[in-house]
Amino acid sequence: MNQVQCRMARAALGWGVLDLSKEARVSTQTIVRFERGEALKQSTVDQIRTALEAAGIEFIPENGGGPGVRLSRNQN
Repeated sequence: MNQVQCRMARAALGWGVLDLSKEARVSTQTIVRFERGEALKQSTVDQIRTALEAAGIEFIPENGGGPGVRLSRNQN
C-alpha cells in the first residue's frame, strides 16, 4: 500500500483521517505523515492496511495501470 492508495481507500469508504486513525489505532498525525509520503515503520503501515481491508477495501497491485483500490464485492 502506498500513500495514494491510502487516500483512495479513505475516499471509497467516506472516511476522514480521524476515522482511519481510530480504526487503525494510530494517531491522526501518523496518517497525515504517511499520506504526505513520509516513511513509517512497516508494522504501522500494516496496521493501517489491515484496518482498511477489514472495512472492505481490496488493494490492486500495479498491473500495467498502476496500483489502486476497490471495495470488496461484499460491500453494500
